Amino acid sequence: MKITGLETFSVAPRWLFLAVHTDEGPTGWGEPVVEGRAATVAAAVEELSDYLIGADPFRIEDHWQTLTKGGFYRGGPILSSAVAGIDQALWDIKGKSLGVPVHELLGGAVRERMRTYAWIGGDDPAGVAEAALEKKELGLGAVKMNGSGRMRGLESKAALDAMVARVAAVREAAGDDFDIAVDFHGRLSPAVARRALRLLEPFHPLFVEEPLVPELTADYPAICASTSIPIATGERLFSRWDFREVVGSGLAVAQPDLSHAGGISEVRRIASLAEAYGVSLAPHCPLGPIAFAASLQVDFASPNALIQETSLGIHYNVGSDLLDYLVDPGVFATSESYVERLRAPGLGIEIDERAVRRAAEVGARWRNPVWRHDDGSFAEW
Repeated sequence: MKITGLETFSVAPRWLFLAVHTDEGPTGWGEPVVEGRAATVAAAVEELSDYLIGADPFRIEDHWQTLTKGGFYRGGPILSSAVAGIDQALWDIKGKSLGVPVHELLGGAVRERMRTYAWIGGDDPAGVAEAALEKKELGLGAVKMNGSGRMRGLESKAALDAMVARVAAVREAAGDDFDIAVDFHGRLSPAVARRALRLLEPFHPLFVEEPLVPELTADYPAICASTSIPIATGERLFSRWDFREVVGSGLAVAQPDLSHAGGISEVRRIASLAEAYGVSLAPHCPLGPIAFAASLQVDFASPNALIQETSLGIHYNVGSDLLDYLVDPGVFATSESYVERLRAPGLGIEIDERAVRRAAEVGARWRNPVWRHDDGSFAEW
């Protein structure tokens, strides 16, 4: 079997899909994307295709090593995301060819279903109590919300009180048997993070996600030591070497993204690295169905997998949603927040190729917001 071609498809709402074609076997699907830089990643995939055309798709690890290390300049979100989507597609081909789901090729299942959580509230959170209650009434047992809007290097009592009030409202509405994860999107300075975390402790978040930007990873030991709240990070870390700097810091949850951190191959290694430090795995996934399926395949094979993010209904999904490109949307059906183990070969899903090609004719050109403070200076989004 040989790889004959790689096709990328830019589709709504902000996703990039990849089809890897073979001469005598199945097509594999992947999701290589940096949100807001889809065209750049597509160009990287096209460049990497020079090496892959004519190659054996089963040699996944050799391809991963060559694609990530074969160029003099390595790493970064664009290259890592391009490799991630290719890697997902190669695992999909291998699983389909052998007639087994990918997690069987990763050592077999360690669980029969995977817990998930949904997003509420938007970038600048509002209406979170009502949204959390709606999710609970639908049978979900966990949500994630942004803890704040834009934040300055040092913040007022009023801004911190507003942050606390939002989380308190969700806790009061949903009750103590409901899990709340609070995401800060790297918007806090270390000084504000230490104060904010102490204020949130009475509400017992499941975890607080990315209080600091990745450039401040060296500050995580002090942040983790300053609070009893479990700290999570990793959506903007792209390799096991990036995670090596943080898993021993007191971190509770590692959050590699299957479309950014080198795909199934690398995230499986990151999961094992995290396990060695007693750190749980919760793959970041505000993306499409291929990334979600790839995340679940790793979850089903990883003993330390804690909970899985899903983008269904997330505020970014305008014009299309998680299930819209699947032949059988029921594969991701949830029962009491859980997705049952995927049993179909490969990634466990069937992509509706005609729907993808129709959507790609329109395309998508999403850009993240650029925020500014009241004085006109740049603010972390």
